Amino acid sequence: MARIALAAHAARPRAVQVARDTAAWLEAEGHTAVLLPEVAPGPVPPRSLPEIDLLVSLGGDGTMLRTVGMVLGAGVPVLGVNFGSFGYLTAAEPDGLRQAVKRFLAGDYQLERRMTVDARLLGPGGHLRMARTALNDVVLSRPTGQHTVSASVSISGQRFLSYAADALIVATATGSTGYNLSARGPIVSPKLGCLVVTPVAPHMLFDRSLVLDRSDEVSFELEGTAAAELVVDGVACGQLVAGEALVCRTGVHDAVLVNFGERRFETVLKAKFQLADR
Repeated sequence: MARIALAAHAARPRAVQVARDTAAWLEAEGHTAVLLPEVAPGPVPPRSLPEIDLLVSLGGDGTMLRTVGMVLGAGVPVLGVNFGSFGYLTAAEPDGLRQAVKRFLAGDYQLERRMTVDARLLGPGGHLRMARTALNDVVLSRPTGQHTVSASVSISGQRFLSYAADALIVATATGSTGYNLSARGPIVSPKLGCLVVTPVAPHMLFDRSLVLDRSDEVSFELEGTAAAELVVDGVACGQLVAGEALVCRTGVHDAVLVNFGERRFETVLKAKFQLADR
């Protein structure tokens, strides 16, 4: 018998109800169901999860990002159920949840590993002040009332360029369809392991994205006295101030997602953007 945990978006009543109904169904089938606290926007507080075989995320892509963070590094696969609008990360629709769980229990599924990005905020002298991991992106953004983020960017220890922009994004291939896409960055297949550096509304002639190898490390040091907001997977994590550095590199742990093979990345992309064949 399997142990399955369910995490629903707190602001989506249907997702919460489906989670409860699915938990009751699993228990009636002889499995163990664990209803986790509802997932609210913002950082997911650290919690000790019981030993589980599967974590089901009921919400949109934002809920998936937070749910994945609950089990990152534990090897527990996450099954996403789409109650949102885009659903790039999800594998099933609400009406197909029970069938998806049945397929998982029968072994009729694939595991898809997605690269993450580890972000370390280093204080003066290089001491670690903060560490976060993102599945989508790490962003340095201008605080309210500030004109730009001014930062010196280095790649694998070699200084590259000074940027002045509204924000600077370091995205994974998975996150390329998020903020990076809105900033006209490239769309990258999630099968590709890479880091994408994209400036947002740059105040300079060079406005292109950089697609870097997964072995590269990207670091940012602020120029001047103005601070910058650090946002990881859409969650504000504090500020980077003068004298500190933000270092981004390929994450130690991959996210592990359940996939049934029907929702190919290209197919989802065409459907979400209503792209027609000519």
